[in-house]
Amino acid sequence: MAQVSKEEIIRISGVNPLKCMRCGKCSATCPSYEEMEYHPHQFVYMVEKGEIEPLLKSADSLYHCLSCFACVERCPRNVEPAKLVEAIRLAVIRQQGQNHLKPETIPEVLDEDLPQQAIVSAFRKYSK
Repeated sequence: MAQVSKEEIIRISGVNPLKCMRCGKCSATCPSYEEMEYHPHQFVYMVEKGEIEPLLKSADSLYHCLSCFACVERCPRNVEPAKLVEAIRLAVIRQQGQNHLKPETIPEVLDEDLPQQAIVSAFRKYSK
């Protein structure tokens, strides 16, 4: 498997982990705190320090995160830990070769009730 860099995770997420002042408010508000191996504030710190590999291997943290964005709402510095979790998830999916959304396959998944914004959002997400 290819090594995933700190810079790649930061680019995908758009998050600046250096803004974190380690107050822990993100983790305190997380409804999945008890189930997670690494908590939201730890995700931010580990990305900042370049410790990406343990995060990639932590299914307990990656898939227990509800993506509810409570941590994002609670952060006084707008660090957005949930976006880092999502970027790590995306890196895992790419390493597994399951990132298959390509422009030529979009017509197959179209539904007349599907909002165009959902299509554009999915394409942007899976083409970073």
